[in-house]
Amino acid sequence: MNFNQRIKQAKSEWDQLQNGDRPLIFIQNATCGLAAGGKELRSVLEEELPRLGVEADVIPTGCIGMCFAEPLVDIKMPGKPRVCYSEVTPKKLREILNSHLVEGKPLTDYAMGTLGDGRIKGIRPLFDLPVLKPQVRIALRNCGIINPAELDHYLARDGYQGLQRAIKMKPEEVIEEVVASGLRGRGGGGFPTGLKWKFCRAAEGSDKYLICNADEGDPGAFMDRSLLEGDPHAVLEGMCIAAYAIGASHGYIYIRAEYPLAIERLKAALRQMREVGLLGESMLGSGFGFDIIIKEGAGAFVCGEETALIASIEGERGMPRSRPPFPAIKGLFSKPSNINNVETFANVASILREGAEWFASFGTEKSKGTKTFALAGKISRPGLIEVPMGMKLGEVVNGIGGGVPDGGTFKAAQTGGPSGGCLPALFLDTPIDYESLAKAGSIMGSGGLVVTDENTCMVDLARYFLTFTQNESCGKCTPCRLGTKEMLSILERICAGEGKMSDIELLGQLGVAIKGASLCGLGQTAPNPALTTLKYFREEYEEHIIDKKCRAKICKELLTFTVITKECTGCMLCAKKCPSGAISGEKKQPHSIDQSKCTQCGVCADVCRFKAILVE
Repeated sequence: MNFNQRIKQAKSEWDQLQNGDRPLIFIQNATCGLAAGGKELRSVLEEELPRLGVEADVIPTGCIGMCFAEPLVDIKMPGKPRVCYSEVTPKKLREILNSHLVEGKPLTDYAMGTLGDGRIKGIRPLFDLPVLKPQVRIALRNCGIINPAELDHYLARDGYQGLQRAIKMKPEEVIEEVVASGLRGRGGGGFPTGLKWKFCRAAEGSDKYLICNADEGDPGAFMDRSLLEGDPHAVLEGMCIAAYAIGASHGYIYIRAEYPLAIERLKAALRQMREVGLLGESMLGSGFGFDIIIKEGAGAFVCGEETALIASIEGERGMPRSRPPFPAIKGLFSKPSNINNVETFANVASILREGAEWFASFGTEKSKGTKTFALAGKISRPGLIEVPMGMKLGEVVNGIGGGVPDGGTFKAAQTGGPSGGCLPALFLDTPIDYESLAKAGSIMGSGGLVVTDENTCMVDLARYFLTFTQNESCGKCTPCRLGTKEMLSILERICAGEGKMSDIELLGQLGVAIKGASLCGLGQTAPNPALTTLKYFREEYEEHIIDKKCRAKICKELLTFTVITKECTGCMLCAKKCPSGAISGEKKQPHSIDQSKCTQCGVCADVCRFKAILVE
């Protein structure tokens, strides 16, 4: 069977699966779904289906992005649309199976939405929900829809059509297609992808390397992991297209070892590709040879920087190198090399399948296409989203994300991960694109987006991110090694109530110097959280220094715990739980706190059932 016949068969089988006479049960089997209870739900299915006497096909999928609603289970009855059930527990699943599978009655109270043609009374289409309706899914188009472990599922949804088109073109024509699309690197730098390929294609030497950066070290980021778990072939197809375009015969996927499920699915996908001739000496009979090796990284954040990543693959310590020469000229093993991240390659497959003009129709003039974001923090609907470039920050936070939960007040959004900036409410109308974020003092980064509310201390937040970047500094260059350490020391002093007003100016001066003098992107962007919080939340720094107060009540050294006498019932619970013995008082009499012994741990406030502890 040749490859085109395999595609035809895959499409036929997919159609039979979707329109056959057997019920289908889709269970989201990505890391988020499994952690939320998906593994237990699989066990329930194995028990209940035989007991109910129902024969159904169980299809594990990746994450559709609605992590706030996990675990998700979808039921599709013959001739009916697929119904998505959210926050499914074992008890709920048994009810769903009995009602929907056995009796043919979907449980509208548990249903989140429907997928596919047709309507079910009382359940609206899933993609009409506020969390999904504004999204445009290109990189994530298959996530949550197909079984990522099945090559035929990917083929049935037009997989590898982009590669088939590419190998019929000249390599230079493929590069021009990517240039025309306006695709920029989604790993954080935003460099034009096609231009990067053009440099590598033009480099001297026939032995070239292609590398996929799947290191993803940002706290709170899970875009690459979810994509690899939910649709590995989209990334691998993009890599094959890129390899053909630049003339690379060797490929690497550099992925952190903490992603075992993504690694497992990549390995399975690579086996499938070799079986059908997508990898090897002659890709789809084109005469062009290419293969891919998985390299597991040890989790160093600095290895997300491309020259440090190259050093790690070579077996050296992951440290950045001076440029020039750039990797396109002298990269892995001193050979011309091209590095793009997971999301970039996933977009490439769609660009070659649908065309550059189609992709460029999304986004802005200078930031084309879509961008995935990991929404996290103080947000009602955390998860993975994909939106057109240029969508306003407020539309993402308040529309897709549902705003701050429990009636809280939005304070700032941290874009770009630990190297990004904190943007306050006045930037909610700012378009999310490379230029607009940079103008505001932040970066796009790989796509982390952390929302904070009024209970977040911005000084402490800057301290947290500087702690991370300082710990992850490789130490090679002095500005980053010593500069971030000094910035962190200043922030720790301010959070402890030991800061001076001169620290504010010194913090800003250090940040500017580190950005300008550091060797790699880690050091060049590490000061961003401190610089943006200084710029937009300076009053909080001044309160910490002058008033010795933390308005968010986070910096414990600045807090005072006292007993509200009229509210205290003398239950003695706080005295029993106080680890430092600072609380005294007779039973059924108001207690008191000895400030000289109090360690500001907050246990008394946590255990008091009568709200008798005042925290100032």
